[in-house]
Amino acid sequence: MDTDTRPSGAADAGPSPFCHQYGGRAATALPVQSVARNSGPDVLLYACAPCREEYGLTPLRGMVV
Repeated sequence: MDTDTRPSGAADAGPSPFCHQYGGRAATALPVQSVARNSGPDVLLYACAPCREEYGLTPLRGMVV
């Protein structure tokens, strides 16, 4: 199993989370949106610092990664 691949919405983002804005790994990625699903836990979407600045995204409060 490839341990570098983190499925979207995983509880433990690891040392280098995935930026959903540009589609790649980013050490500065923080959760910016929680998407509800019909079943199972919500999915967290992450954005890196440059994407948060460019798109005006704010990290979710209380989400420590």
